[in-house]
Amino acid sequence: MTDEILPPALRAEINAVLDDAGVRADRRLVLRMLQTAVLLGEDGTDRLDLKIASAALSEMRSAFRLFAPFHGVSKVTVFGSARTAQDDPLYRQARDVAAALAAEGWMVVTGAGPGIMQAAAEGAGPERSLGVSIRLPFEEKANTIVAEQEHVVAMKYFFTRKLMLMKESRGFICLPGGFGTLDEMFELLTLQQTGKAEPMPIVLLDEPGGTFWRGLERFVQEDLAPTGVISPGDFDRVRITDSVTEAAAVITGFWRNYDSLRWVGDLLVLRLRAEPTVDEIAQLNEQFGSMLSSGRIEACGPQPVELADKDLVDLPRLSLHLDQRAVGSLFRLIGAVNRFGSAPAAPSA
Repeated sequence: MTDEILPPALRAEINAVLDDAGVRADRRLVLRMLQTAVLLGEDGTDRLDLKIASAALSEMRSAFRLFAPFHGVSKVTVFGSARTAQDDPLYRQARDVAAALAAEGWMVVTGAGPGIMQAAAEGAGPERSLGVSIRLPFEEKANTIVAEQEHVVAMKYFFTRKLMLMKESRGFICLPGGFGTLDEMFELLTLQQTGKAEPMPIVLLDEPGGTFWRGLERFVQEDLAPTGVISPGDFDRVRITDSVTEAAAVITGFWRNYDSLRWVGDLLVLRLRAEPTVDEIAQLNEQFGSMLSSGRIEACGPQPVELADKDLVDLPRLSLHLDQRAVGSLFRLIGAVNRFGSAPAAPSA
């Protein structure tokens, strides 16, 4: 969509509205949203469709406002059943892993309901908990832990809720649950597999000695991978464990050395916390050369667009031309980067 879709006179009126509202930052994007709203009206869009679009945009604004004050704080989302009782070992697992990560400076995001969601909020504490609830006729209101700090936003639609449960977080922990939990877990895997989301650590946490996630692993290995509907290593991007300590370490350890990535045209730039050695880069090329469409993995400085945006320009970098079909395997390369001898001794939240 371009600014030329609407007639110039109408576009000028919209710009005047933006002037009156004092909208200056990212004005072009705001203009595009207003143009889209006008075009929906011109299209004679069905009333129900308009209500969906209007409610979704309104809900996203409310969620953005909730998360905005905590933009620079690392967050982990915890998924799990709303039906888990407080005396269930899984409840204790969720509470304890949230407490462990909160102690490392992380905030915990949940669906704001009972069960596993309440357990995780309890573990993190009200000041380090954020909730994205769903309005259902048979569900209770948001649990008091997130409600008492007004750290909660309510959603009508599952798709907007899932967006906000995933968008802001740098790690995910899934405990056993029903259709909703499995839906959230499989969406995480789909986004990672297809490269629609940046690589993130995903932990499937069970009760001590539990077999819930091992059953899923067997299904993946025995029924999905052999038929070719997924690649053999697609499930390797998750860690199955019954240890709270290991779960927390997987989340924080993913960020030991790896910081972020940015695409500059067809060049992928990985930003690191520590400068890699020549030998470490050579090892990466030997191990992951098959993932490249051309060239080699190389140390580099900030790209011109990164300099213009002042985008983490002080961090060391690696650049590579990644084969787009290998984007789902990028987490393996990140794992190798985190195991560098040059990597920092401990992750930072």
